[in-house]
Amino acid sequence: MQQALLGGGCFWCIEAVFLQLKGVHKVVSGYAGGHTVNPTYEEVCTGETNHAEVIQIDYDESQISYTQLLNVFFALHDPTTLNRQGNDVGTQYRSVVFYYNEDQQRQTHEVIESLKAMDLDIVTEVSPAPTFYAAEEHHQNFFEKNPGQGYCNFSIPPKLMKLRSKFQDLMKSE
Repeated sequence: MQQALLGGGCFWCIEAVFLQLKGVHKVVSGYAGGHTVNPTYEEVCTGETNHAEVIQIDYDESQISYTQLLNVFFALHDPTTLNRQGNDVGTQYRSVVFYYNEDQQRQTHEVIESLKAMDLDIVTEVSPAPTFYAAEEHHQNFFEKNPGQGYCNFSIPPKLMKLRSKFQDLMKSE
């Protein structure tokens, strides 16, 4: 098993997407990159802790590669807006890749360079993986647990539709 640590806006939104990918065994929503130990959701939402909302992904690289995870990540959030994803504004919503080793760092830079070659102004932060703090239990598998929640119904279905249209080959069989 390998791990990836990615932040692309609200963790509910990207968690729902990555749970659909083959080879992904576990996705944990949480916080990383700030200065407060064991931050709470309320503290992170203030923007004062400097944590990003992130997901930690446990995946089997024999089924899905790190580069494939990155391709999905960059396609399903906006890596060109600083500290913002849609209506979510603040450092906690920044686009960030926290890498666990030099190979992940290299692959991240390669994917970003390929996007820049398409004239995209990528603002995604790329940094070594800091301490990861799992979010509170009610934030885990949020979309699945809260299918009627308004924010989720507005933000997540378009991402899932895009996943199906662009990355059907990477999705789990139903």
